[in-house]
Amino acid sequence: MLNLIVPQILSPMPIKEYLRSHIGLSLTIWRKIKNTGSIIVNGKETTITHVIFPGDAITLHWLQPCDIVPTNIPLHISYEDDTLLIIDKPAGMLVHPTTSEHTATLGNAIMHYFHTRGHSYAFHPVHRLDRNTSGLVLIAKYPHVQHLLSVNGAKNINRQYIALTTGIIKPSEGTIDAPIARHPDSIIQRIIDPKGQHATTCYQVLKPLKNASIVQLTLLTGRTHQIRVHLSHLGHPIIGDDLYGGSRELISRQALHAARLYFTHPLSGKVIDVTSQLPNDILNVIDKLSCHET
Repeated sequence: MLNLIVPQILSPMPIKEYLRSHIGLSLTIWRKIKNTGSIIVNGKETTITHVIFPGDAITLHWLQPCDIVPTNIPLHISYEDDTLLIIDKPAGMLVHPTTSEHTATLGNAIMHYFHTRGHSYAFHPVHRLDRNTSGLVLIAKYPHVQHLLSVNGAKNINRQYIALTTGIIKPSEGTIDAPIARHPDSIIQRIIDPKGQHATTCYQVLKPLKNASIVQLTLLTGRTHQIRVHLSHLGHPIIGDDLYGGSRELISRQALHAARLYFTHPLSGKVIDVTSQLPNDILNVIDKLSCHET
């Protein structure tokens, strides 16, 4: 189900035109609504030829099949409205089920959350985090909202991360612009390669520690392992990230946390700004390194 209020600035138009041009509803979803769903305007069911006016209240119903198994896993919900969820994901959890792990992921937990509340939403992650990266993940409740947020990738959403890196990064702020490609001998690892996809990361050192740095990073593109690869390329791999040259002596996973999501809601136009505190395992490393500052 999707609830909408037609903005006052719009002129009267057929409901199909409004949903396709102004809401971004895909042709596939429109066909589902037309064939198996319902359209309700101002409390009354109507047809696809109905003309809507500013201020009209629209409710759309259609089936959203999803084969992800609901699993009762606690969720830390940082934000929710009728169309979006922002979850604070712990390290160690996959975002989406795989063939080998299909009951203990964020997708399973969210589908359980939906089912226990009687919602028929499916799972539509706008972006993903690596299993061992903690922090904020944006989830759309509808595929057309996912599409609206995914157009142009990271350009629509300000995604800020905090990382603990090896060594003191100099200069203390800058931009890493280096293309990323899959390692020829690995399905997981990425490398810097002139033939790879364009990738840009902005960084700023928030605080130098003992042979380490607390760094804030902003993604301008959204490549797999982008921050991890770029920091390693800079000569300052993330602490705990042994895949890209970091040591696991102080922490058993990459010390990388998705700390902030900032974007304009694609339907309401409201600015959404959500932050997440650093988890205890990263804070413990900061405490240890702070104690040894010189």
